[in-house]
Amino acid sequence: MSYQQFAYLYDELMKHAPYDLWVTFVKERLVKYNGAVGTPRLLDLACGTGELSIRFSKAGFQVTGVDLSEDMLAVAQAKAEDFGVRIPFFQQNMADLEGQGQFDAIVIFCDSLNYLETEEEVVATFSEVIEHLNDDGLFFFDVHSVSKLAEGFINQTFAICEEQVSYIWNSFPGELPNSVEHELSFFVLDERTGKYDRIDELHFQRTYSVEQYSSWLTEIGFELLEVCADFEDGEPQTHSERIFFVARKKKRSTPTN
Repeated sequence: MSYQQFAYLYDELMKHAPYDLWVTFVKERLVKYNGAVGTPRLLDLACGTGELSIRFSKAGFQVTGVDLSEDMLAVAQAKAEDFGVRIPFFQQNMADLEGQGQFDAIVIFCDSLNYLETEEEVVATFSEVIEHLNDDGLFFFDVHSVSKLAEGFINQTFAICEEQVSYIWNSFPGELPNSVEHELSFFVLDERTGKYDRIDELHFQRTYSVEQYSSWLTEIGFELLEVCADFEDGEPQTHSERIFFVARKKKRSTPTN
């Protein structure tokens, strides 16, 4: 999907997101599961405006960023230059990657996987990930829980009123199972005129059960290492909102004569 003007508002709206927790989550588990040393190669899928890509780069990773939105990537490239980090960004669909090489870790964070509409797209993305991981490479992603969509989003209204940017956010049941549609109206101050411009966006998200994600991962050839929630250790609970998965690409067996 194209985020259009939303790309330029995203960082302001996400300024309180716990980005450093995502970086710490990956660093700790790379050491825990693979004893990572040196400069791991990391692919940040659905990288958006590059906030996590930049933080991973500053934390010692060799980062590549991929996103479907040209607008998001334009913001990401400008930010990387401002922070003095070198990150190649590519406009691609995470369900259909080309020419990205091999990585020690691949991440899909900020519930970006939930923007895929069909089961086939999720499975295709997992297949692309495993093809772009080194043997024993780790795959990290997070998704909204089924209960989060049903109880935390559907039929809910959110609003923020600030001087520069305000928004009204309404969420409705989607047509597909465990899906939600978000209608967002932003009001952005034009400092030249003192008037507010209105920007409307429609966003779709869909999720699946922990068991379904786990089944897809193992069927594709991953070893599922960990499922947890909300940046905490331990299995997800009924009230958990953000589910984290950590999986490892199994080494291919060498055929014997």
